[in-house]
Amino acid sequence: MESPKKPLVFAYYVTGHGFGHATRVVEVLLDCGAVQADALTVDRLASLEKYVQTAVVPRASILSTEVEWLKSIEADLVVSDVVPVACRAAADAGIRSVCVSNFSWDFIYAEYVMVTGYHSRSIVWQIAEDYSHSEFLIRLPGYCPMPAFRDTVDVPLVVRRLHKSRAEVRKELGIGEDIKVLIYNFGGQPAGWKLKKEYLPDGWMCLVCGASEGQELPENFVKLPKDVYTPDLIAASDCMLGKIGYGTASEALAYKVPFIFIRRDYFNEEPFVRNMLECFQCGVEMIRRDLLTGHWAPYMERALTLKPCYEAGTNGGEVAAKVLQDTAIGKNRTPCKLSGPRRLRDAIVLGYQLHRVPGKDISVPEWYTLAQNELNNSTPSPDNNTIQGSSFIKETEDFEILHGDHHDLVLQEEIFVARAPGRLDVMGGISDYSGGLVLQMPIREACHVAIQRNHPSRHKLWKHTQARQHTERQGPMPVLQIVSFGSELSNRAPTFDMDLSDFMDGERPISYEKAYQYFAENPSQKWAAYIAGTILVLMTELGVRFEDSISILVISAVPEGKGVSSSAAIEVATMSAVAASHGLDIAPRDLALLCQKACSLNFPVVFDSSFTCTSKISNQFSGPIPSSHNSVGGADYGSVRTGAFMGRKIIKSMASEQLKSSLSKNNTSQPVNGISSGEMDDDGIDFLENEASLDYLCNLSPHRYEASYVNRLPEILQGNDFIENYVHHDDSVTIIDKKHCYAVRAPTRHPIYENFRVKAFKALLSSAPSDDQLSALGELMYQCHYGYNSCGLGSHGTDKLVELVQEMQHSKLSKFESGTLYGAKITGGGSGGSVCVIGKNLLRSSEQILQIQQKYKAATGFLPFVFEGSSPGAGKFGYLKIVIRSCSQLK
Repeated sequence: MESPKKPLVFAYYVTGHGFGHATRVVEVLLDCGAVQADALTVDRLASLEKYVQTAVVPRASILSTEVEWLKSIEADLVVSDVVPVACRAAADAGIRSVCVSNFSWDFIYAEYVMVTGYHSRSIVWQIAEDYSHSEFLIRLPGYCPMPAFRDTVDVPLVVRRLHKSRAEVRKELGIGEDIKVLIYNFGGQPAGWKLKKEYLPDGWMCLVCGASEGQELPENFVKLPKDVYTPDLIAASDCMLGKIGYGTASEALAYKVPFIFIRRDYFNEEPFVRNMLECFQCGVEMIRRDLLTGHWAPYMERALTLKPCYEAGTNGGEVAAKVLQDTAIGKNRTPCKLSGPRRLRDAIVLGYQLHRVPGKDISVPEWYTLAQNELNNSTPSPDNNTIQGSSFIKETEDFEILHGDHHDLVLQEEIFVARAPGRLDVMGGISDYSGGLVLQMPIREACHVAIQRNHPSRHKLWKHTQARQHTERQGPMPVLQIVSFGSELSNRAPTFDMDLSDFMDGERPISYEKAYQYFAENPSQKWAAYIAGTILVLMTELGVRFEDSISILVISAVPEGKGVSSSAAIEVATMSAVAASHGLDIAPRDLALLCQKACSLNFPVVFDSSFTCTSKISNQFSGPIPSSHNSVGGADYGSVRTGAFMGRKIIKSMASEQLKSSLSKNNTSQPVNGISSGEMDDDGIDFLENEASLDYLCNLSPHRYEASYVNRLPEILQGNDFIENYVHHDDSVTIIDKKHCYAVRAPTRHPIYENFRVKAFKALLSSAPSDDQLSALGELMYQCHYGYNSCGLGSHGTDKLVELVQEMQHSKLSKFESGTLYGAKITGGGSGGSVCVIGKNLLRSSEQILQIQQKYKAATGFLPFVFEGSSPGAGKFGYLKIVIRSCSQLK
């Protein structure tokens, strides 16, 4: 009798990311995948940090443990989906390994390394090296470039099979065929967003996957059990709403269910899967704002018009299983003859994506798409929207192109380009909101904004905009479309669009408060308020109406969150470009004041009809806009501002009380607030009258502050205690949190002394140049820096840089060679950012700055960026007007 064959032993490793991986196999966590803050947000820095802790730090231990385990179970084959270290462990154990995936982590993490800096690049190289130990890759449709693998085997879609028919599922749920069904599916992750009845059109039901146990749903939403078999429900639905992932996309294609998808930022697998969906007419993109606000109906109606046409195989699981079985029993594959060209093609696309213009959304090259589609047996019908606008008129331009080709693309409308630089806060900083003087310098780095107007009938809409306008009012509506280069530097979406009618409430523009709420609905697109907000301000303040669609391209070299007014530069450049393109003649100072109003769309303001920003206008037209525009990346700035306004209110109250006592007929010798009222003369009365009506802290002199108020002000004060005693702090920009304890004395003192320091600094600048002059200027900057620290607005990084400047200034070598650096301070809103250094305009100064730069890197691991030079302000630059003229126009 023949003995039974020994069963094959497979060791299957699965990445710790994504519900789609877990639907195919049991999870073994040896990596962390991508860390997500929620169902749509990938945290790139946290992903790398988690991977380091999960797979890099314990790497030796992982390899030792896994090799021992693989040998103990006598594995015939290691299969990885797509854990890098599993391939290396298999090689060390002398066992063959195969990967199964449509993406690899070296491609995903390479994008994150671009953000964190090249010091993290060893992570990507190690992952790629681990993958190289795999014999081959079983590659799934919708794949990313994966040049690390030596060979590939392409298989059809891997799709979970249906257990029940559409009719059976609907019968069990009690849903008739006359009801349209939307399945709400975010890959097994509970999204947690509040769902409302009005989100669905009449005659629709929504099946919700992943809802939390305590989440209450409207009557037209159905909460599905945690263990529900999702493929059956997808096939029984009329369309699906969710995020793009391999599992949801493959099931939508296989069962021909239109997929309304929301993009995930910074997950590089997505564009390739999205491309596959759109290629087979199965995808409709919805912007995140419309998801959160319930503007679903246009997308659902658009989805119903699609005709998904994927006809290729859906038996990828069986095909892959056969390949794995053959490999496990020792069969050797014949290497693919096209493996070399395939790896070269993947390497080219990978390099293209990693070296694209910063902030540009990943796009899949057409030739790469064609190569993918050759693997499918079906050629999809062309989409009408793709055909529209694909032909171009051939014209010749009248300017010389020094590099590249415009590929017969013609500028149909004029383009207007404006520019505004960032600015360096030399002195003054946060004292501006207390009425203080500020000294600013425009830097070389600037923001450029390009604007093009188009009649709505000729404007090329993005696909989700087409879907949104599909069922709305007759005739094309003007839209605003914004593309921002540089989005990879922060967790924000690279594009934004809206109907310009969203800014109207009947015949009037919406209020700034409503606009703030509008942009706050989607945090990843809140950045667009800086740009779109300028349009609303022009509508509100100048009565401008925008009948054309507007395309805006923003590219800024001004670092964000570094105290150099990146947001102010965006606002000024945008408004300058909008004004130029619409024939508006706005004086530079007036434009700056208008841009101040745009800031209210980005900060939670207490709105009233008399709202105005009290900050002084910095010289941004030889440098612009107040430093209160700076985003300091936390709550400290707001707390310090609140504390300063509390201090002003307390000082006014103390002065009023003393004045009332001094003027009373019943004059007593009892001291009030430390001052004997009986000793008051007319000059003293004048002091108190001014201080009782103190409009800005900077109008209080340091000696009066020290003589009368410093010891009476509390160090800290709880918000509730302040409100009980003083009702309101009279600041229209901040709100007092009753439970929060605010520092009061330090935030009050800083602007009083800073205004004095700025005046002294200005006076010294006009004196004869000397070492004493520079020493005095430097000392004022140091005092300013430590004033920030006393308010709680310092940071370890900026303190370290100032410390290094001091060490350089007071070193024996500097004294011997006559030092060239004299002072330094934190800039802008504080809590990090930039440091301003003052020194002689000598080569030696530049050398010392470079030494400080290297010392900082040695101490922290980070190389600070050095700002050098200045540039014209927005008013001086004006605008550029660009158009390509045809030959007929030149004749």
